[in-house]
Amino acid sequence: MPRATTEKFSRAHQPAPKKKESQASGSITNPIFNTARFGQHILKSTATAQKIVDAANLKPTDKVMEVGPGTGNLTVKILEKAKHVTAIEMDPRMAAEVIKRVQGTPEQRKLEVIIGDFVKADMPYFDVCISNTPYQISSPLVFRLLSHRPLFRVAILMFQREFALRLIARPGTALWSRLSANVQLYAKVDNIINVSRNDFRPPPQVESSVIRLVPLDPPPPVKFEEFDGMNRIIFSRPNKTVRGNFQAKGVMKMLEQNRSTWLSLQGMPVDDDKPISKIVDDVLAELGHTESRAAKMDIDDLLKYAPLF
Repeated sequence: MPRATTEKFSRAHQPAPKKKESQASGSITNPIFNTARFGQHILKSTATAQKIVDAANLKPTDKVMEVGPGTGNLTVKILEKAKHVTAIEMDPRMAAEVIKRVQGTPEQRKLEVIIGDFVKADMPYFDVCISNTPYQISSPLVFRLLSHRPLFRVAILMFQREFALRLIARPGTALWSRLSANVQLYAKVDNIINVSRNDFRPPPQVESSVIRLVPLDPPPPVKFEEFDGMNRIIFSRPNKTVRGNFQAKGVMKMLEQNRSTWLSLQGMPVDDDKPISKIVDDVLAELGHTESRAAKMDIDDLLKYAPLF
């Protein structure tokens, strides 16, 4: 995976861009940093920042990875309790601000700042991840964490509330989805703090929530790509029957192509006498889930599908 570029920079901040005439006083643009560019909102509430750090139950020996530190309001509180913090920040000016806040203090030697895109950066070893997550990397962040090895102990992550509620949704509820199933296969997820939009600068248009994510140890012996590929089909229309979703024309064509490719790689002949639609029906009948609907299927149900498909 490509490594994020780490840049050297001076303590002096670049001058703030001039405010456009068309920009109304009620705009959500941060007056100091262009946070809208990276989908960031600076957490200004010290009380909320303290709750987030307390929720991590940090130990003096912990190494912490922080994603999107902004101007460092969370960072300085993490540094009070952790052994080391690696902060990954996209905006060089914010990164400079974080460094400036600890310069000349004992915490300075405990902080490393990487400037770059978290999605492309090489992740360091860490025990705990804490993030006020830029909204556009919410899903990539979750799945990069869950695929990371060695396993970390816990992640305390702030998301837009709707996204957070989808992570913790249960089968049979309106928000149960492919995202819910994929995440809960690999981790225990809880909603621990609801955060008001007024705790941020600039305030976002939606409320936020903080979730606790604890990876299952050991992780289930399931290839994520295969489980996710299956769920893409099953959850394509969650209130339709699973059989109906598999029997969709585009799905059958894809399955037939995949089957032919797999048989060819194994040096096995293609059995044209048994169409893929019949194979799918036989598997569903064996499982007893022909009329099941994804909206009500739990992780155990989905795990029964994985090895057969």
